[in-house]
Amino acid sequence: MEATILVSNQDVVKDDPITLVSPENPLPHETIFLSNIDQAVSFPVETLYFFQVNEGKTLMTSDISEKVKKAVIETLIPYYFLAGRLRFNCEIERLELVCNNAGMAFVSAESRLTIEDLGDLSLPNPTFGHFVHRHGLYKSLAETPLFTIQITKFKCGGFSLGVVTNHGILDGKSASDMLQNLASICRGEGLKIPLIHNDRTSLRARSPPMIKFPHKEYIMLPRISSLATCFTTSYESSPSPLVWKKEYDHRLFSFDSKLINRLKEEAVIKCSSFDALVAHIWRARTRAVFDDPNDFSTVLFAVDVRSIVSPPLPNGFVGNAVITAYATSRVSDLIDKPLSYSVKLVKEGKERITEDYVRSVIDWLEIYNGVPATNNHNFYVSAWWKLPFGNLDFGFGKAIHGGPVISGNDEFVLLLSQGNGSKSGGVNVWLSLENEKMTKFMSYVFNI
Repeated sequence: MEATILVSNQDVVKDDPITLVSPENPLPHETIFLSNIDQAVSFPVETLYFFQVNEGKTLMTSDISEKVKKAVIETLIPYYFLAGRLRFNCEIERLELVCNNAGMAFVSAESRLTIEDLGDLSLPNPTFGHFVHRHGLYKSLAETPLFTIQITKFKCGGFSLGVVTNHGILDGKSASDMLQNLASICRGEGLKIPLIHNDRTSLRARSPPMIKFPHKEYIMLPRISSLATCFTTSYESSPSPLVWKKEYDHRLFSFDSKLINRLKEEAVIKCSSFDALVAHIWRARTRAVFDDPNDFSTVLFAVDVRSIVSPPLPNGFVGNAVITAYATSRVSDLIDKPLSYSVKLVKEGKERITEDYVRSVIDWLEIYNGVPATNNHNFYVSAWWKLPFGNLDFGFGKAIHGGPVISGNDEFVLLLSQGNGSKSGGVNVWLSLENEKMTKFMSYVFNI
């Protein structure tokens, strides 16, 4: 399924100027160490939540905005670092988190559309980027907020809440925890998840670094890397997610629990739903994208290491506690061999992640300054299905839909739960490909 509704600049009017919000009692300035894992994923992550207001209850945009803004100010007391900025330290060639109370960006907007006009909210729609305040609007590292919120009031009385966080500061779990806390404070219930640990030094590289494994899952970058420059430009060199590019197709593929169980049966070997689904998507996408059977195809995916490292990371750890795992195969083997072959490779990729492997990754990143290797037609699967983003309630009722804003990049595949809080066991797969390749993928993906 694909979205057909295109949102334009004329459909959303944003207040000007943008409000910068800081905690009422700012803490003294400090600089926080960012781990090598943080450095490798320092890019903005956009999520969007839609809310219907109960019939008979009329709220002005200012009413909603002021209530949420007040909660943000309170939330920034324990999450004070989200009001800071990133800085590239040229002496040590690293990004640092500077807690300088520069503020998060808060935007109020109104739309001439109704929520119903937007169609199926679960479908990937790059033009929904008009409902978030993008980090790419800023031209320097010192100007770019780490956290932004945009409240958009619709003609029907409902509203959306668009959130942008920097992945280098919060990973998926810690971003979800922060939003749960913000929503709880907005409801007048205080912090829902009170433990917040922002000390990332337990994930510091060893001295000297000791690389014990090959790390095909990362690609080397120059020491003065694009990690710095991507935050000092206006992103003009990157494809704009706001542009509906005719040569790309963005679609949702729905796998209900019965279909996933069929995949697990087809896999023969014992495996999880994740193993079976990722292995199947990998095979189908490889058939659609690769032309040379002698090439190698690689799928990347995240593994949470909170309980893998020793000692385990504390509850409430807010840094990045996921590293990239991978499975790789010659294209001909992946296509010709049964699903059990690719499932076995995915399982081995997960099992590869041990304490020794995590430390080796951190040390490799210390030397080579790498990022996940989504080059040469390889892709990254990001599993959001267990994150409770869709259950947010800011006091106006639970979100009718919540999830990421698709970037339009074909190197990322997202796995989302079917519906907010769905217990059906089904998974929605968001995927972008060039039109011709998408046509091929569609002919393979449900051929089980």
